[in-house]
Amino acid sequence: MSFKNFMLLNLLGALWGGSFLFMRVAVPVLGPFLLIDMRVILAGLALLLYAWFIRQLPDFRQKWKQYILLGAINAAIPFTLIATAELHLTASVSSILNATTPLFALIAGVVWLKEKLLAGKIISIGLGICGVAILAGWGHLGHSPIVILSIFFSLLASLCYGIGGVYAKIRFTGEPALMLSIGQQLAAGLVLIPFSLPSIDRFQMMNVPVLVSVLCLAILSTSIGYLIYFYLIRTVGPTKTLSVTLLVPLYGVLWGILLLSEKITVGTLVGLVIILSSTMMITETKFRFGFNKRLKRAK
Repeated sequence: MSFKNFMLLNLLGALWGGSFLFMRVAVPVLGPFLLIDMRVILAGLALLLYAWFIRQLPDFRQKWKQYILLGAINAAIPFTLIATAELHLTASVSSILNATTPLFALIAGVVWLKEKLLAGKIISIGLGICGVAILAGWGHLGHSPIVILSIFFSLLASLCYGIGGVYAKIRFTGEPALMLSIGQQLAAGLVLIPFSLPSIDRFQMMNVPVLVSVLCLAILSTSIGYLIYFYLIRTVGPTKTLSVTLLVPLYGVLWGILLLSEKITVGTLVGLVIILSSTMMITETKFRFGFNKRLKRAK
């Protein structure tokens, strides 16, 4: 991977990790439904404008029903679940729990795609479960019913991502990535409109930090994030790009500490390490350093 692509991968991790920060700031004011509806509609329109600029306008007429389902499973529902959870969880913890997505993607692949479940994968699932248990039981979150429910919502969001990824693989093979992203965001916006309308009066409560958070969430974390994601898939391949799942919680924790003054306990760190270890096993991520290759050439 070139230095440019390495920096882009880190930028993507920072943008997606930042989404938990932006939601944590905005959701208490706007509520989950209105916030996420604004996120996906603004992001979808921004991507649509980009598609118009490069003269690649999408045509959704043949698969509009499939796009509605994809938008619900892979954006509307998980985004809303995470935003709801962040009413009671820190941005750091939410980003760490989101790192369980590959775990649920593995389970969904076994169930629907009949993929083989090897011993290493079983161990990785067990590690992921242990990591979540440690994060929930050894952290500073407490054990109130609302906190447990919020953790469940975060894990349910990861399950939605896992199912959504499998559904996209089945129904949208060969579909242009930009078209897939635009269709997913706009479809999610349509799905959420009936739920966000009752919260429309919350607009008058919006202040500058909330407005900035909404715009950053939609444009930076979603629109620009997806463009970088698709660029990396084209240039370095999906396997290396998937390693961003390890960077997102790291940046999520970093932003939480630096910008929201969130406290990180030993339990949080241990849970983070175990969950990331599980993710590395599932995605088969390996760290290779450039100086090793240069050393071999020198020999």
